[in-house]
Amino acid sequence: MIELPILRWGRPYQSVDRVVVPHFRTREPFVAMSLANVGLIRRDLLRQGEQRARLEAIPVADLVAAAHRAAESFLHDTLPLGESSGQTPQDYVEQVSATTGMPWASVRRNMAKVHGVLSRVEEVLAGLTRGLDLSLLDSGVGVTGGHMLSFFARADALGVVLPSNSPGVHSLWAPATVLKMPLVLKPGSAEPWTPFRIIQAYVKAGVPAEVFGYYPADHAGGNEILRSCGRGMVFGDVASTKRWKADPRVEVHGPGYSKIVIGPDAADDWERHIEMMAESIANNGGRSCVNASGVWVTKHADRIAEALAARLARVTPRAADDPEAVLAPFADPATAHRISATIDQDLEPAEGGGLGAARDVSAAVRGGERVASAHGGTYLLPTVVRCDADHPLANREFLFPYASVVEVPADRLPDCLGPSLVVTCVSEDPRFRARFVASPLVDRLNFGAIATTQIGWDQPHEGNLFEHLYARRAIQRHA
Repeated sequence: MIELPILRWGRPYQSVDRVVVPHFRTREPFVAMSLANVGLIRRDLLRQGEQRARLEAIPVADLVAAAHRAAESFLHDTLPLGESSGQTPQDYVEQVSATTGMPWASVRRNMAKVHGVLSRVEEVLAGLTRGLDLSLLDSGVGVTGGHMLSFFARADALGVVLPSNSPGVHSLWAPATVLKMPLVLKPGSAEPWTPFRIIQAYVKAGVPAEVFGYYPADHAGGNEILRSCGRGMVFGDVASTKRWKADPRVEVHGPGYSKIVIGPDAADDWERHIEMMAESIANNGGRSCVNASGVWVTKHADRIAEALAARLARVTPRAADDPEAVLAPFADPATAHRISATIDQDLEPAEGGGLGAARDVSAAVRGGERVASAHGGTYLLPTVVRCDADHPLANREFLFPYASVVEVPADRLPDCLGPSLVVTCVSEDPRFRARFVASPLVDRLNFGAIATTQIGWDQPHEGNLFEHLYARRAIQRHA
């Protein structure tokens, strides 16, 4: 069994308290993580300023170069993993798959995403800073376009409470090191591998190990990290993140409720976009906040739902090492049954009505249950629900390829969508598009047939890491 230590500002530490995570298929013990208690975390985080000073002393140009080297190490090298002989890239793929159920092909795609953000970190940060010369962070003061600029750090460390759903989310915090910000990471219970590997890649690239904290912990430990760090990020569902919604120090990454909208001018041409819809819904097994969970149209909703259900029915369970595998089994089979039961319960008409109509269009296509057992795992099969805008399933998100298809009048869009992380708006009508540009409910906006899962390196994603970590100050100098 693999043993993963706590990293107390880079120093490995074995705790008496451990949590053992099983292999999702065999249920045999697979990895034991040392657990950090609240007292240990609180004590270590008294040294945030000391670790921040280490990074402040390193020129940004050197940190950019280190990120490039870390990108290659993350993707290609054998890196330290506790007391084992090391972790090869293939070891990493198989380990992530073993505890999360993700197919190897999906893990590799997520590896490429992390590699991409590190190897193109200048492009990423140029998008976040609107082209700011990052060398300004070396002195805190500079001149751009004839104007004096000054920025100061809002915190001495960034604390991040991480999820287990997909390794790709780690690309959101990975550039913080280049921005001279120490990291305090609480890994997800089923996915401790990616943050540990990113840390080891950075250390191999020459970044001081002392600027990284890695604290497997319970909920109390995660809350302590967010309380004790000047800035934080938290990933999770609505229930686990709601307590931080009102805290401006913490950037909350919850469900995305991402959507595709087919405008009135494109409504009759919907068949051209079925592949884009399917990609948006099923990419990464439907486990990302950028996966579309709704298709909102002004007409042809029934036909679109039926065509989409037929297309997604081709996405079936496959073995983890099958290069065509998309669906991920659930590490805990009970979770799959619970999600399916939730959908079925919402499909049942409520007493007294008032919730609108809803039907599982995929049910007739698949000809069986939504929950399936295959290859030693438990899967949820892709599900398309046709419902009205006021139905509970119209704006829901689940950890598998799920989407509602909703028909509404054009004049209700985009206001009826609710908050949406990504909206792909298929329309050439400038007045229709302008409503989406003006909407405060839309975070990321794609115009045209762009999958919601397609991310631009030079665009911020659900918040701006630079603005989260740095504030601009007014500055003047006597002539």
